[in-house]
Amino acid sequence: MSRVAAEIGPAGGLVRHARPVSGPSTAALTVLEREIAAPGDGLDRLRLVPTPFVPEVSLLLAEDAIVWWARMEAAAGRALPPPYWASAWAGGQALARHLLDHPELAAGRRVLDLAAGSGLVAIAAALAGADRVAANDIDPYAVAAVTVNARANGVMVAATAGDLLDGDGTDVDLLVAGDALYDRELAGRVLPFLRRAASAGALVLVGDPDRGHLPTDALEVVASYPVPTTEPSVDSPVRRVQVLRPR
Repeated sequence: MSRVAAEIGPAGGLVRHARPVSGPSTAALTVLEREIAAPGDGLDRLRLVPTPFVPEVSLLLAEDAIVWWARMEAAAGRALPPPYWASAWAGGQALARHLLDHPELAAGRRVLDLAAGSGLVAIAAALAGADRVAANDIDPYAVAAVTVNARANGVMVAATAGDLLDGDGTDVDLLVAGDALYDRELAGRVLPFLRRAASAGALVLVGDPDRGHLPTDALEVVASYPVPTTEPSVDSPVRRVQVLRPR
């Protein structure tokens, strides 16, 4: 899960040739690479580890995202975005598992991972044989994390930034969104975009652990998975996650 973003073309579609990581994302990439190389362990560390429900994919995750965030803010002397990308959120894990178990959904397609966070779902789509994959987020640390994670898994994923949600969802065959409906305000922007993408012909898949913002009359359940939880502040070790698509 992370804040929603993507790179927009002149007509509101996904850019075909993504620009390289630059600006704030370049600085964030330098920080993450330094963190990976740093010796020692502890709750404030990042490590490349297999994803619990999708062990085929390794991700750069925090031992404790809140503790890591606090250390990084103290070092920077300023507020930083919450590191949503440093946890393997349940909705993304379910979507990634679904794509790897059903590779025909992604094979040969142009894929957009909306609110990509760590890039887990994008990486799964690439492993499933997607023709082109973009993972998009407005947090520069998430864009950097996608770059690191794609490299670690030996796949090509274009990590891009910029708000997509006022676009029309064209220039994509498969749109995936894990944990992108985590509050009412965001859901109010994401859901219309998903509908526009579906109307334009894209297959749209959403992974959601019942956060309470899903319009049950507009989405139908495709699959359901019991997903191990790694994100902060979750009481249950397993969450039931639904993979859904617009009706």
